[in-house]
Amino acid sequence: MRNVLVTGAAGGLGKAIVKKFIEEGDFVYVTDLKLEDAETVAQKYAGKAEALALNVADSDSVHQVIEYVIEKGPLHVLINNAGLQHRDKIEDFPEEKWDLLQDVMLKGPFLMTKYAFPHMKEAGIGRIINISSVHGETATPEKAAYVAAKHGVIGLTKVTALEGAAHNITANAVLPGPVKTPLLIKQLKDLEEQQGLSEKQALAKIVYPRQAMERFIDESEVADGVYFLASNSASAITGETLSISGGI
Repeated sequence: MRNVLVTGAAGGLGKAIVKKFIEEGDFVYVTDLKLEDAETVAQKYAGKAEALALNVADSDSVHQVIEYVIEKGPLHVLINNAGLQHRDKIEDFPEEKWDLLQDVMLKGPFLMTKYAFPHMKEAGIGRIINISSVHGETATPEKAAYVAAKHGVIGLTKVTALEGAAHNITANAVLPGPVKTPLLIKQLKDLEEQQGLSEKQALAKIVYPRQAMERFIDESEVADGVYFLASNSASAITGETLSISGGI
């Protein structure tokens, strides 16, 4: 049994990742900014999960959580999943929203890695999976902060892979496509209401460039990919990106 920490674990994708690892026999630390939401997830898996409050953008919060986990045992797998979204044209993009998205989705994985890395190096093993996005390699209008952060996550992943290789630590990034999470549903509804689009039209506006499969990606499909990269089957894979996007 391995110890696994998932950030943003109370969200749609986070829940699927937690479920997958627990089903495979691991113990999962379910972390989220909202402790009550994290506890709701953890309570489904008595004795196999523990909920912790975590602000990934706050150094003290990250440090405290990592140290708490290490006191219980080695941290084998770190999954940086926390994220959020804001859409606006560049000239209208609020600076505070830019800062928030960078703090959560880029600074967050950096801080989590920074504080987990020494312990993984000492243990001589570790798996770090960062949730980027297809937007980590392409772009969509009105997503300047999101796209910038997700590109940055891939860069951070590659540096982590180089620095971790000598210590049997792998680092990889997963690039999900359009997963029908609450975050994406909100984007679709906003477009439907603001521009009078159907769900299909709204999806086409969000999914850019065109997706070959023309369907949503199931959360479990992304969780399967994350689990694979954390497994022994992927022990020689590091510094890579795995697109789970239906052909974007």
